[in-house]
Amino acid sequence: MRSTVMPIIEMHLMAGRTVEQKRRVAHAVSQAAAQALDVDINTVRILITEHGVDEFSVAGVTVGERNEARQAGNALT
Repeated sequence: MRSTVMPIIEMHLMAGRTVEQKRRVAHAVSQAAAQALDVDINTVRILITEHGVDEFSVAGVTVGERNEARQAGNALT
């Protein structure tokens, strides 16, 4: 018997993906979750949050800073 519990999946992406890419990933993840969790695909919810280059950092350095350093020929750790 299939579960009726609604899985909610949060996905965080860097801004810049196309609408088609986001639709493809939402479809693929929904299918995978429905199959793996044995739920009806109509119960799967996906929330996509996009982040700009200055809203995501690693080791205190934003992606924007890393991109700027790369363009200048400098490597940041």
